Amino acid sequence: MNQTDYYDQIILVDKPADISSFGAVARVRRHLSESAGHRIKVGHCGTLDPFATGLLILVTGKNTKMAGQYSGLDKVYDATINLGSVSTTGDPEGEITTVDNVEPPTLATVQEVLRSFVGSIVQTPPVYSAIKINGRRAYQLARRGEAVQMPQRRVDIYSIDLLNYSYPTLRIRTHVSSGTYIRSLAIDIGQKLQTGAYTHALRRLQIGNYSVADAVALDDYLAS
Repeated sequence: MNQTDYYDQIILVDKPADISSFGAVARVRRHLSESAGHRIKVGHCGTLDPFATGLLILVTGKNTKMAGQYSGLDKVYDATINLGSVSTTGDPEGEITTVDNVEPPTLATVQEVLRSFVGSIVQTPPVYSAIKINGRRAYQLARRGEAVQMPQRRVDIYSIDLLNYSYPTLRIRTHVSSGTYIRSLAIDIGQKLQTGAYTHALRRLQIGNYSVADAVALDDYLAS
């Protein structure tokens, strides 16, 4: 890699599970800084939860000033939702509780409920999220046992495609506006189906016109 290649990059990374977006940024920053012999500025353009995989746009140098432009783009996700259970965090990292006396919804009911979420909706972000409340990350407050009042927001759900349904597993692909939380969408779907739900797996496929198909696995990038 040439010396000038360390600066002003747009890097498409396929983030693995079990690492935070901030952790991915730190690893890339360390890799580039060690290679360049001095600190390289690196930022990301939209958080992915640690359990989630997929496209993470990283920017370096002067391009870090453009991070907001990329994070504001719409996104496409592939989500696997578990019905009949709820999670304290809305994902597999939380405490999972089975909902009693659940009647598995029919395919027609699931399709009807999914259609009802397409359009402009009001959503409450998860308490365990990176949103700042009075200057502190919401998840930090929640982990300390503090009560957190999450502000609602209006988001756009452009489409929800049903990929597979075999109770209790529901798999969807959804195209959404920036700021949409798939964990919250899954919880709302579970409430409307009267089954409860949480997001078991999540993969980000696209940010604007940027595709995970063009991304490099994080470990492969770090080995380059």
